[in-house]
Amino acid sequence: MAEEKKVAEKKGMVGEFMDFLMKYQVIGLAVAFIIGAAATKMVTACVNDIIMPIIAVLIPGGDWRTQVVMAGPVKFLVGDFVGAIIDFAIIAIVVFLIVKFMMKEDATAKR
Repeated sequence: MAEEKKVAEKKGMVGEFMDFLMKYQVIGLAVAFIIGAAATKMVTACVNDIIMPIIAVLIPGGDWRTQVVMAGPVKFLVGDFVGAIIDFAIIAIVVFLIVKFMMKEDATAKR
């Protein structure tokens, strides 16, 4: 215990911070977060620009993303919610396929 304290004192704050980054792989997490944010923008654009126009043709009234259900003074943005569900489903499928591919590669490497 005393030996760990001496090592920590020698490293200083910067050394401890670097150990923290390496131990918890914070840099990898930050990179994954940034890539995830970019992928989310890409999927949202795909849904808004490619999938939704096709669905809009099939649904009477056209622009269904702006569909609203009024219940007295309360306004429910049903179209926007359905679009968010479609975004989520596409992102979930893509993440599932990436993880499945990565796990398959990992299992092959262990043999």
